[in-house]
Amino acid sequence: MASDSFAHAAEALRQGDRDRYLSTLVIDAGHREAVTALYAFNADVAAIRDRVTNPAPGEIRLQWWNDALGGEGHGAVRQNPLADALLQTTERYAIPAGTLLRLIAARRFDLYDDPMPDLPTFEGYAGETVSTLYQLAVMILNNGQPVETGDAAGHLGVAHALIGHLRAFGHVSSQGRIMLPWSIFAANGVQEGEIFARSESEGIHAALGQIEELAEEHLQKADAAIAELPGRLKPAFASIAVLRAQLALYRNDAQTPFAPPPDEPDWRKITRLMWWGISRGR
Repeated sequence: MASDSFAHAAEALRQGDRDRYLSTLVIDAGHREAVTALYAFNADVAAIRDRVTNPAPGEIRLQWWNDALGGEGHGAVRQNPLADALLQTTERYAIPAGTLLRLIAARRFDLYDDPMPDLPTFEGYAGETVSTLYQLAVMILNNGQPVETGDAAGHLGVAHALIGHLRAFGHVSSQGRIMLPWSIFAANGVQEGEIFARSESEGIHAALGQIEELAEEHLQKADAAIAELPGRLKPAFASIAVLRAQLALYRNDAQTPFAPPPDEPDWRKITRLMWWGISRGR
């Protein structure tokens, strides 16, 4: 079951979060399966909103994962290959269940239509749902030993979340949701109805431009922090190469911010990831 579970996790990640799947290709073979299992779990939890028609079944799925990590269900849980791969990973690398439980708790926000109120709340959400993944990936690369990453995981997690939601702005707004900090839109005179009607305005462009600048600032701070880390841990942060390119493409795109964002082909992303690893002295 073990090898089959990790193969299932890899395929689930490839289908559910292709960019994170590509980022695992620069992880050494000895740790790649574990990082993949972690990311596949996250992809499953992050996709719940898109798989349900109302919050109730989403809450049930989150509770299933909560119980699985809490030790309930036992053998039945292990019949789920994604859960089996994750539990093998948490056991082998002493990953604290509490950290993953907080990620699950933070994802409850996704199930509802309340707007993200402000930047501090967004940063807290990003910390629990994205920065956590970077921190745990580093822990796996460090063979289960806790390690201090300075500001690397924190800043890259916020940048990753900002860029992801900038790119998903049209899709998320079509669902009647606002996942970027509402306070920034409000400060630029934007009304919720403008966003849900996909109506462009100077205020929307100004707000998104300010969020772009915030993302760039966090990328720069993350880059400086990553440079201070031991070489064996840096592959956990290779996604920064793809994120930086995606932010540049978004910034230079002349289309409406509600349109699907431009992106690079896989081969170019893989090249960026590999070159980033080489240039950082792996």
